[in-house]
Amino acid sequence: MQGWRAPDRGALFVLSGPSGVGKSSVIQRAMARVPHLGFSVSATTRAPRAGEKEGEHYHFIDSGDFASRVEAGAFLEHATVYDRRYGTLRAPTEAALGAGHSLILDIDVQGAAQVRRAMPEAVTVFLAPPDIGALALRLRSRGTDSEEVIRRRMEQVAVQVGEIGAFDFILVNDVLETTQTVFEGIVLAELHRRSRRGSVVGAMLRELP
Repeated sequence: MQGWRAPDRGALFVLSGPSGVGKSSVIQRAMARVPHLGFSVSATTRAPRAGEKEGEHYHFIDSGDFASRVEAGAFLEHATVYDRRYGTLRAPTEAALGAGHSLILDIDVQGAAQVRRAMPEAVTVFLAPPDIGALALRLRSRGTDSEEVIRRRMEQVAVQVGEIGAFDFILVNDVLETTQTVFEGIVLAELHRRSRRGSVVGAMLRELP
């Protein structure tokens, strides 16, 4: 992106929404087009899978260490999924933001609520389907989940939509290109807040006669 100047401090973006709504597509495109925007690497207690690298795909830590870090307040958010724990570590997140890099978290509404409490300045975005029926069709078209899994995912939709009022922005993903444009607009607008551009403002003021 020509003429880009990184902010003094990056921003943390939280993208939530039902499974199959298109979050991964939106995130991947945004990271490819917005400088210094990356995906937050989560910590997990599960073992690495073939090809996964420490610090790139996950931070792999054992259950005892994870529990100790939870007690010490080292996580912005954490959750247990099928007896495995996942979470976003505060220290590497703060380090990235302080260096002018921005991060995107793809987490559920409960995780978004935890981040909102731990870091109120985080920007939260809810990605919604155009309608519930369209979401079910999208899940089936992927061909990766059984009907039982799809049924459970659809049961969670009501829970997630019920929390929609807590988010800063709501995007209905009916046309991907439009959704993408709006999401990237939110990101770029946030990164150009005056509060994130103090060095630019200061340089201009010093040049005044």
